Amino acid sequence: MFNMSLKQQQRVIIVSFLAIPLCLLITFSYFPAVELFFLSTADWDGFLDPGEFLVGMPHQADFVGLDNYVDLLNEPEELKPLLVSLYYFVGAVIQLALSLWFAVLVNSKLIGRNLFKTFLFLPFVLNAVAASMVFQIFYQMDGGLDSFLSLIGMDPLFTVVENGQEIVKYPEWLANPKIVNWALVAASVWRYLGFNLILFYGVLQSIPQDQYEAARIEGATEWQQFRFITLPSIKMIIGLQALLAFVGSLSVFDIPYIITKGANGTRTFVMETIRVAFEHNGYGIASAMAVILLALVVFFMILQKVLFKEEK
Repeated sequence: MFNMSLKQQQRVIIVSFLAIPLCLLITFSYFPAVELFFLSTADWDGFLDPGEFLVGMPHQADFVGLDNYVDLLNEPEELKPLLVSLYYFVGAVIQLALSLWFAVLVNSKLIGRNLFKTFLFLPFVLNAVAASMVFQIFYQMDGGLDSFLSLIGMDPLFTVVENGQEIVKYPEWLANPKIVNWALVAASVWRYLGFNLILFYGVLQSIPQDQYEAARIEGATEWQQFRFITLPSIKMIIGLQALLAFVGSLSVFDIPYIITKGANGTRTFVMETIRVAFEHNGYGIASAMAVILLALVVFFMILQKVLFKEEK
């Protein structure tokens, strides 16, 4: 190595440092992805012969080509949970708007802004299971939400008629299919709001303050400063956050699984994929569903690149 030129030594050092991460990436990302594509074209129940571990389809898997994809399109019962993602798409937009608003507030001369920022970020560092169980109790009938609404004067009680008798009830936040998904979206927004806030706050801190000072001297209003200085400066991070939020909306799992177990129309696409694979041993169909999810993620990545193209 001592006989190498400086540039050759640099290349050797770079390759040496990249060797282990690349091996881990290939082993735990690219290799399973290749297996996934193979299995999506097979009919396999998940069982292997002793000692069988091959790239491609196991010996007990029957090659069916694109039949799994055709079955999903002809009998789209397994694709219906994709519609649940629409609720989380709306929640993602609300989450991004709120996090950007709070980030602008925290970036201003707000009294106690560090404490405010800590309170908003705290839900993100909580364990997902613990946070979901908190909301499961919070949404119970006559639970925390109903008590809070009663406390502020918004009585959550309503009257229904059963067998000719009027019965007073509390809203069934987790049992009513019309509102349960919105309740879960609210829990998701609460949990991930702080993460987006910190990212927005970090990029806002990088904007030179002299631009705002010059704009104020020219008589620009707060809205004009936000529109012509802040938004163009954070355009790329908004695109990245939008991509992460929408991809997260497609892959929601922990909150609906822990709170409702997928009942009352809350089963997401990832939950349906796991159910098909591990409850019905349909690993081929489940792999095809996973490939469809991957295709949707790639679509959003391309869309993000187009909509948030960096100006040169």
